[in-house]
Amino acid sequence: MSLLSKLFGAGRSEPKAKPAAQPEDYKGFRIFPDPMPGEGGFRLAARIEKEIDGDLKTHQMIRADTIQSPEEARSASLRKAKVFIDQMGEGVFR
Repeated sequence: MSLLSKLFGAGRSEPKAKPAAQPEDYKGFRIFPDPMPGEGGFRLAARIEKEIDGDLKTHQMIRADTIQSPEEARSASLRKAKVFIDQMGEGVFR
């Protein structure tokens, strides 16, 4: 690659868009596991949704835990969200 190509970005590929997380239904809630890339791995995170009285409620759960593998982080995010729902119920949205 020539110097001019490097300067003007020729041959540079666009970053691939991250596929949308597929939700898992759990006790009437929808959990979208979405680990966040961070230092030392992936931080556990998930979006939790539930329709209550015709209104869609959303909570973004983020934990300090990090895991190296993105697939393991996704599974762990899902497990943590389920525990959170078990403990808080609809109080997740307060």
